Amino acid sequence: MYIHRTLHDEVKNHLKRKEYTIITGPRQCGKTSLMQALFGELQSSGESVSFITFEDRDILTAINNHPEEVFSFSLRPEKPTNLKELVKHRHFLFIDEVQHASDPSNFLKYLYDVYGENLKIVASGSSAFYIDRKFTDSLAGRKRVFELKTLSFTEYLKFKEKISFYKELDLIRNQSGYVSSHMRALMEEFNNYLVYGGYPEVVLEKDNGEKINLLKEIKNSFLKRDVDESGISNPDKFYNLLALLAGQAGNLVNRNELSNTIGVDHKTTDKYLYVLQNCFHLDLVKPFYSNLRKELTKMPKIYFKDFGLRNMALNRFFEFRSREDQGALLENYIYLRLIELYDTDQIKFWRISETKEIDFIVTTSFGEGVAYEAKMKCKSAKKGVSKSFQEHYPNYPVKIISFESDSECKWVLSL
Repeated sequence: MYIHRTLHDEVKNHLKRKEYTIITGPRQCGKTSLMQALFGELQSSGESVSFITFEDRDILTAINNHPEEVFSFSLRPEKPTNLKELVKHRHFLFIDEVQHASDPSNFLKYLYDVYGENLKIVASGSSAFYIDRKFTDSLAGRKRVFELKTLSFTEYLKFKEKISFYKELDLIRNQSGYVSSHMRALMEEFNNYLVYGGYPEVVLEKDNGEKINLLKEIKNSFLKRDVDESGISNPDKFYNLLALLAGQAGNLVNRNELSNTIGVDHKTTDKYLYVLQNCFHLDLVKPFYSNLRKELTKMPKIYFKDFGLRNMALNRFFEFRSREDQGALLENYIYLRLIELYDTDQIKFWRISETKEIDFIVTTSFGEGVAYEAKMKCKSAKKGVSKSFQEHYPNYPVKIISFESDSECKWVLSL
């Protein structure tokens, strides 16, 4: 049974546009299920649709010979007789795993230019490394890319069929001062989410031991594909870096220290970080400065895009209450919540010393925004740091986000 994803409606609204719709995201996050659901909706409404996958070797061999060969496996739409001709018989072609094509950029560009609006392609690609490398500037203006992430906490509750909790979460976020009668049970689910993450198959599994086995499979099989396809020659050092970064979530990324620790040069470390970012496993957040030159050169902070993969890299699956890294997990969650609400380039952090740092600075308009500080307990917030920041940036009010509900701080689930 397909469970509605938050991104579904946004992608569906784009289907009416001429530009091709490209869905990216980590392996096993649900891209194929989303495409199949969209395919079914179009088919039910009487549209002309086809669905193929480039994991089929026969199809892949054929289209690598010439893009027109794709129509040996789907309906061939009419070619417009002139550039201004209106759509006659539009065909929707869904292509799963498009990055397997030898030159996906040329393949899509050819079909876009030849068939115009009579052909609408909706394609998925698991590895952003390949999509970034092959989807060259020749596709500028011909595509829009959508990133499907692993499940947010809202989607997690939907997948677990916790309908009452899902409704409670909506009320907590949208009604100021609302006090939930299900807070303890809701926090139990939240704690579980912080340990095992949001890969759909993992969330649907009820046994915690099997959750760990599934995450091990994601790390050992699906992440290995990212490693293989990106041309990494020493996977052991790559996995060492992954484990090292997992233990540093929420901290500064010092490339010199990382390189020395795992025994590789800076260029190799940069490549590993590039692959991990562009295969949707982690993000690097830049520092916030009014001086753009400093902003571009200072060390970034690291956050993982799924808790399950992060904890798998460390092989730590203790329940949340007994973990020594509670603060890191909370801060990482707040980052994931913020990228639901804002574009990633709007989110930065402020740091002028080891004792003076604000976790997240969100710029909502020029010179204005909001700052967030993550704390397990509201009382642990250092008011002097907030005061120091606001002296420099008065248009960025500081809000304390606390794991525990407190009248002086914003509760984490109300963000």
